Amino acid sequence: MVIRILLAEDMHMVRGALVALLDLEDDLEVVAETERGDLVVPKALETGPDVAIIDIDLPGMDGLTAASLLKTKLPQCRTLILTSLGRPGTLRRALEAQVSGFLLKDAPPKQLAEAVRGVAAGQRVIDPQLLLDAFDSGQNPLTLRETEVLRAAAGGAEAAEIAATLHLSVGTVRNYLTTIVTKLNARNRIDAIRLAEESGWLL
Repeated sequence: MVIRILLAEDMHMVRGALVALLDLEDDLEVVAETERGDLVVPKALETGPDVAIIDIDLPGMDGLTAASLLKTKLPQCRTLILTSLGRPGTLRRALEAQVSGFLLKDAPPKQLAEAVRGVAAGQRVIDPQLLLDAFDSGQNPLTLRETEVLRAAAGGAEAAEIAATLHLSVGTVRNYLTTIVTKLNARNRIDAIRLAEESGWLL
């Protein structure tokens, strides 16, 4: 039986290499490809793949949101996240989105083919070291609002701009930033942003 694959990857060279790699396998066939997250579901409904290989960082819609939508619209299609973002927080978000597999882009080519086969067979395929790291790192200590404030700060916004965007007072934003730095045991706001990004909490 040939496993039909949809591939969502925004870097053309990487996508081309992955298509060539997967097509070398007798039992794998790429039936659709896209560089946009918001086209994953329409392409899947059009072509009916068995497995969707999805990058996280896609234009239009991030890969995890696309994977969640795909599970709702086409539950028989399994999802395999293929990403360079091997952070514990990212993996936790992927597991919450109920993806079938999670693999890093620097994995050996054979591992990708085996992961696709495993996912198609109904298995959960996740790098064991990543899984351990995710459990070791603990949960995101920030509230949803604190995460929004820090994400805005990470984008270069100052307190007044964050306040206007989130409909808060400047004083409230400053209080949030102080709380965030304390919660993350960070030296300052920049350090807090770095720690949160490394843990995958700002995606």
